[in-house]
Amino acid sequence: MTGARRAPAGGPDGPPQASRRVPRDPRRLLLAGAGLVSVGLAAAGAVLPGLPTTIFLIIASYCFARSCPWLEERLLRRAIFAPYMRVLEGRQPMAPRARLAAVAMMWLSVGLSLWMLGANDRLPAWMAAAILTAGLAGTVAIARFRTT
Repeated sequence: MTGARRAPAGGPDGPPQASRRVPRDPRRLLLAGAGLVSVGLAAAGAVLPGLPTTIFLIIASYCFARSCPWLEERLLRRAIFAPYMRVLEGRQPMAPRARLAAVAMMWLSVGLSLWMLGANDRLPAWMAAAILTAGLAGTVAIARFRTT
């Protein structure tokens, strides 16, 4: 039928779904591409020890929100990423054990970085300050997640 309109996807059953329009703006295409690469890295990080998952999901979500909202919607529904995204969105509290592990691993990485760079005389004061500041910022970010 010509001229017929589709009913909105939302309603009492849930929120409306984002349009599946593919972006044509080069900036939006680059953001979508960066989001897809970030999802791939996050998927690898979910199964490989030592490769982070959360930061790549944050980057992917940011990129998709500004380029293809329907891709962000799909990302949020993926079973492999859903536990991470629930914590990041604040819908689910971060477990104390996960909080402790995240902070411990982060400071272990900060300490190893400072030690290795200092042992090779490649640690200027500005770099040490930047590494310590990043560690402090990460600790504050983790502390701000909702607790159980």
